[in-house]
Amino acid sequence: MRLSALAKTAGGSFAAAALGGLATGPAVQSTWYKRLRKPGFQPPPKAFPIAWNILYSDIAAVSASTLDTLHDRGDTDQARAYTRALAVNLALNAGWSWVFFNRRQLGPAAALAGALAVSSADLTRRAGAVNPPAGIALAAYPLWCAFATALSTRIWLLNR
Repeated sequence: MRLSALAKTAGGSFAAAALGGLATGPAVQSTWYKRLRKPGFQPPPKAFPIAWNILYSDIAAVSASTLDTLHDRGDTDQARAYTRALAVNLALNAGWSWVFFNRRQLGPAAALAGALAVSSADLTRRAGAVNPPAGIALAAYPLWCAFATALSTRIWLLNR
């Protein structure tokens, strides 16, 4: 994996994490968030930054490897398509935090989480088509996003 590719994908992942964190950080300490009814299957608060740091690192590494392989094969069209899919995915990822925590729109946040889960599955499919072990390495991401969709949806239903 080329350092230049990793720097780009890590930069994108870090930007998504930082933008999402701007909305999340203050909100999780707010009275609004503390008063929300949450399901019993919600992990402890400390689990979220651990899981997301691992996932963002995974996204960056798998994406860099996938893009390098595509460029080495001379498949620039597929590399551009993967880059677009990654950009959409990271925008959805950061956007969820703003819709949920900043705008406090629980229903739209649940829908956005679902879109993120679909986008994550697509990104994983694309990486796996280029390099099956890379797809396997990224498989935790859509699984976590599917869980986040279930969690977001349940919070919305409990607080309507």
